[in-house]
Amino acid sequence: MPKKKLTDIGRLTHIDSRGNAVMVDVSEKPATARLAVAKGSVFMAADTLKLIDKRKVKKGDVLAVAQLAGIMAAKRTPEFIPLCHPVALSSVKVELACDKKRSAVHITATCKVTGQTGVEMEALAAVSAAALTVYDMCKAADRAMKIGDIRLVEKSGGKSGRFIQK
Repeated sequence: MPKKKLTDIGRLTHIDSRGNAVMVDVSEKPATARLAVAKGSVFMAADTLKLIDKRKVKKGDVLAVAQLAGIMAAKRTPEFIPLCHPVALSSVKVELACDKKRSAVHITATCKVTGQTGVEMEALAAVSAAALTVYDMCKAADRAMKIGDIRLVEKSGGKSGRFIQK
């Protein structure tokens, strides 16, 4: 399949005809149940993962603090993503799991809303903030940690329908 060019994609919704940034007008869109799921990981040394898993990091319970950071980030996404609509989130779930085989903490965020626009940015922000929190709380033990694989894996609701990527 050939790669799409910018001209094939169509007009960018956050830029007007003069090149100015604009917030998309969603006032005519119907409110529908919307969901977004994002994932990401923090890769680290095995010893660092053991500290997290055994709740032995000096700064506290990394998984619990990162979970709260993810929830807080989802709720405040429009404050740091320009042109992102504020939405009345009905649910934010952030899950963190230690993976000994890959020496990583895997993060999944699920956001829900009934509204006129989706919650993809909120889910991605939740994963990003949780990953940054894991890094921040463990950097004294492991400065070589890597944050990666942050992506949208599922979206539903609205005109564009359902999207699933594994």
